[in-house]
Amino acid sequence: MSDAFVNWHPRRQWLLWLEGLFLAALAAFLAVTGAAVAREGSLQELHPADAIVVFGAAEYAGHPSPVLRARLDHAFDLFHQGIAPVVITTGGAASDPNFSEGGVGRDYLKHRGIPERNLIAETQGADTAQSAVRVAVIMRANGLHSCVAVSDAYHVYRIKRLLLHEGVGPVYVSPRPGSRPRNVVQRTYAVLREAFSYLAWKLNLT
Repeated sequence: MSDAFVNWHPRRQWLLWLEGLFLAALAAFLAVTGAAVAREGSLQELHPADAIVVFGAAEYAGHPSPVLRARLDHAFDLFHQGIAPVVITTGGAASDPNFSEGGVGRDYLKHRGIPERNLIAETQGADTAQSAVRVAVIMRANGLHSCVAVSDAYHVYRIKRLLLHEGVGPVYVSPRPGSRPRNVVQRTYAVLREAFSYLAWKLNLT
């Protein structure tokens, strides 16, 4: 038996042990984070705040998609409940440069009757993390500190931590009604997707 083989065998065992440890740690992180994602997605933290922040979804030629409309309608209800005096809509332009998710959201809420002075549109964020950064800048510029974040159920966990990281706070969450996936497969996929997205952000991969 060669010396090279003798040396390789314990080294290979060490690498396999490290690989197993990494996979176990990853599985534990995803399990804990996934449980937190599901738990936070069931909350309705209807506390008075400085602003309601509606995170964007698709728009079609200047009209909100059903998902975005549902988020905006929920924010509209919160505004009229007196939760906050300002609504911030978020999201940049996608394939159509003439419209942004944030701009479409603002126009929709204005059309529904929220005064323009109570609306602010963030129109440059290409994803959730970028929108959180820009929302924090907008809030600081307007002397706003706390907010209620509106999005889908399994999205609000990550949103809350992104905003807190940018210095916004306190941050409350209010998922749009009916946004929790209906079956186990869809719920599992949505939870894992958010857990992986949160991990990627924590590792500065996004």
